[in-house]
Amino acid sequence: MSGMRVRQSMTFPSFHRAALRALAALTMLIATSVRSNYVFDEDPFQPVTQDETVSVGGVVILTCTVKENDNSSLQWSNTAQQTLYFGEKRALRDNRIQLVKSTATELIISIAEVQLSDDGEYTCSIFTMPVRTARATVTVLAPGAHGVPGKPVITGFEDAVQEDSTVTLTCTSSGSKPPAKLHWYLNQEEKPGRPDVVESNPEEPTYTVTSELIFTVTRNDNNALIACVVDHPSNANANANGDKKTEQSLSVLFSPRVSIQPESDLPREGEKFYLQCVANGNPEPTAFVWRRKDGELPPLAKVDGAFLRFESLNKTDNGIYECQADNGIGMGDVSHTLLVQDPTAMSTSSGVDHAVIGGVVAVIVFIMLCLLIVLGRYLIRHKGTYLTHEAKGSDDAPDADTAIINAEGGHSGVDDKKEYFI
Repeated sequence: MSGMRVRQSMTFPSFHRAALRALAALTMLIATSVRSNYVFDEDPFQPVTQDETVSVGGVVILTCTVKENDNSSLQWSNTAQQTLYFGEKRALRDNRIQLVKSTATELIISIAEVQLSDDGEYTCSIFTMPVRTARATVTVLAPGAHGVPGKPVITGFEDAVQEDSTVTLTCTSSGSKPPAKLHWYLNQEEKPGRPDVVESNPEEPTYTVTSELIFTVTRNDNNALIACVVDHPSNANANANGDKKTEQSLSVLFSPRVSIQPESDLPREGEKFYLQCVANGNPEPTAFVWRRKDGELPPLAKVDGAFLRFESLNKTDNGIYECQADNGIGMGDVSHTLLVQDPTAMSTSSGVDHAVIGGVVAVIVFIMLCLLIVLGRYLIRHKGTYLTHEAKGSDDAPDADTAIINAEGGHSGVDDKKEYFI
């Protein structure tokens, strides 16, 4: 009995130590696995994978690579963390899964006849110390319209919105798998919206995606096109069902901007004349009010909607005239100074034409004078030299008769004299 007690007391501590060792090893394995998620990108032993999208019945290729290897094996696991391949060795009996390539730095496998159940996250591991892992998401597109996003729907529009007001627009697309991404555009220019909200559809493995666009409208946004566009892997499929873009025109209400356009730039006494009030607003202004600053409108001036008409201008019509336009959203006004000219006054455009003609004539005259001056200087510099014999020998003659004789006959010993005319 005593011996039995001794054996029991000796056996219990050894079992306890073995359990502690196993627990410690399991803890270390879990810790190293968790730690592998925080390995920096420059780690040469860190596996690298990429997400894949495939339709039901298709083939998906899973690639896992590392820059360096210390003789550790690479391993692919499925969504249930079942080992598919450990190096070149197949671990799961599924003939759809085949080895494509296995080297010290690369492990590539393929899955044929993909099913909806293959959708999920796959893990590539390398059993270094610590263990390093990388994940790749496989998205399986369901056949038919399932998984393909529906045409986006824009809500939040009213018949028209006020200028400087804040508008919230919502775009929704249902039935996508994986979740679609939504983009907003205003007249072909992309506008940042709020982050997409993704919700699972309860009766099928698809998603509904919603996005919001919030911005302040201006009068320049009137008649602008607001577009919501769906971005999804199925867009590359030419046979994909559904429209991926929805456009809607934006109507902005704003008060009118007003200007006055006179019939001519030279209103002359005794002529008919009008001032037109031009107003731009949404809606178009329909009510116009004409006033004369510091006085009543002239007796011969008549208001005709956006026009103020003068039957016969008079110097007494001089003054500042104001027009006010109202479109129900707001009012705009502007003023114009009317100066009636004499009947013989020339228009501003004629004055401008005469000034241009006079300037051209002056330039031509100036060029001709410059040419005459240059030509005269050229002729003067190239004139020839002339010899005269009238005074030859006269300086040495004792009297007039001798001088004449010397001039007519000449003397060989007397030097010729040259006279130059410049």
